[in-house]
Amino acid sequence: MEKFISNEEDILINVLRNNLKKYSKNNIKSFLTKEMVLVNNKVQTRYDYLVHKTDTIEIRETKIKVSKIKNDLNIIYEDEDLIVVNKPYGLLSIATKEEKEYTLYHFVSSYLKEKNKNNKVFIIHRLDKDTSGIVIFAKNQKTKNMFQNNWDTIVRERKYYAVVNGTLKDKAGTIKNYLVENDKSFMVYSTKNKNEGKLSITDYKVLKENKDYSLLDINIKTGRKNQIRVSFKELGNPIVGDKKYGDGKSLIKRMALHQYKIELIDPRNNKKIMFKTEMPTSFKKLIK
Repeated sequence: MEKFISNEEDILINVLRNNLKKYSKNNIKSFLTKEMVLVNNKVQTRYDYLVHKTDTIEIRETKIKVSKIKNDLNIIYEDEDLIVVNKPYGLLSIATKEEKEYTLYHFVSSYLKEKNKNNKVFIIHRLDKDTSGIVIFAKNQKTKNMFQNNWDTIVRERKYYAVVNGTLKDKAGTIKNYLVENDKSFMVYSTKNKNEGKLSITDYKVLKENKDYSLLDINIKTGRKNQIRVSFKELGNPIVGDKKYGDGKSLIKRMALHQYKIELIDPRNNKKIMFKTEMPTSFKKLIK
């Protein structure tokens, strides 16, 4: 179908889009989800797979079977009721009108159905497309309801790593504001009118900084839409690479926001459980 040698180092989705101009973005995404893309004769379905110069990329016309879909998922934890995954940036948590298949939900469902075609999956919470980190799924409706219906009371910590632009005057603190969503623009903004917005509470601590950036450890006490992104924009230190609330510029070609820890009380047994991931290495490059 198509075959070429890469002349750049970038993530696979960008290399494909730069070299396959006659295909739409959705066409290219479908090549990946349908297991039609090979890099150096090996199937790759991850859009963020790093392609090097002189790598050979081929798109075949027929679907190529990948023996283990699990290899494309970073599974943190799994039991009979739950599956917890480290979501990469740039991937939707669930489907939208524009994108049905290229989602974390679809990949987790495919993985479970490979084990048993009758397996089901239910999302308990989600992350923004450009935020990476922990996402929890249930394997049955009962577990989904147990977690989702009690989410605000069972969650103890939701922690993120973020790199923001500039330096902060206060190296640790709490941002309290009231957030309102504009239905027309799909943007969230803050207001001082508590009757108009929903209370948002964000704790932060500066872990490291240089003249351009600050690496933060963030703990959200409330779970409002785009809470972290809006809060640091209002503070004058937007998240690096944030196209919605910042200038979108980033040396690491992504938004620098990653949920690395969730601690909660398991409603199945009332015991504390904790899921954790490492800081993305690209964040460290910004702040070295």
